[in-house]
Amino acid sequence: MSVDLHYVDEGPRDAPVLVLSGSLGSTLEMWQPQVAPLTERFRVIRVDHRGHGGSPVPPGPYAITDLAGDVLALLDRLGLERVAWCGLSMGGMVGMYLGSEAPERVTSLTLCCTTSNFPDTTVWKERIAAVSSGGTAPLAEGIVSRWFTPDWAAAHPDTVAEAAAWVAGTPDDGYLACCQALEVWDHRNRLGAITAPTLVIAGAADPSTPVEPHARTIVEGIPGARLEVLEAAHLATIEAADEATRLITEHAAAHRA
Repeated sequence: MSVDLHYVDEGPRDAPVLVLSGSLGSTLEMWQPQVAPLTERFRVIRVDHRGHGGSPVPPGPYAITDLAGDVLALLDRLGLERVAWCGLSMGGMVGMYLGSEAPERVTSLTLCCTTSNFPDTTVWKERIAAVSSGGTAPLAEGIVSRWFTPDWAAAHPDTVAEAAAWVAGTPDDGYLACCQALEVWDHRNRLGAITAPTLVIAGAADPSTPVEPHARTIVEGIPGARLEVLEAAHLATIEAADEATRLITEHAAAHRA
């Protein structure tokens, strides 16, 4: 059963709609660098996944199917038939699911620092065990160390601290249930069904979903998809915000409904 997602809806009412969906352990605030420039061209809807931010925390485990169902329910409530989608990490997985299973709802996909599966699920087994025993907050610093390159993080301590607060503030049950969704996520055999124009943005220094094999698998699996690699780690939309925003804007604008 879907839940009523927390969201922020900004920008001109008559502009094409662009949905922004973030990573595990983040809130919709992770898109703050994009808000001002994107709302000049789009009606921008930022969402908190279930178990995150201001959204409900239903009992787990979750599946990407559940997260996508929440989004579809939100679009229905808002009367939006088709939207451009931009998702990072877990948000990109939701985008891939929508692209193959609800293709009539998306005009384009921008998939940032994400994957169609995790060949080695050890990281998720360990993360699930850690959250189960000690909660999310003790893991925040280690998780965020993978989100930004060391030099950038050292130069932007306030941003790093804010990101760590997102992780630490994520409800333990919601974070755990989403980890369980990522552990079993495998959409490789459905990539070929995606027909929406797709841009894949990867971080050259991303330790979580590196270009090889993660971004490469998506680009090779989705017909016509193209790849752009930015000098950044996992949260490339923050670390390389200007370049990421330009790419997101150009791609969504080129494939309006």
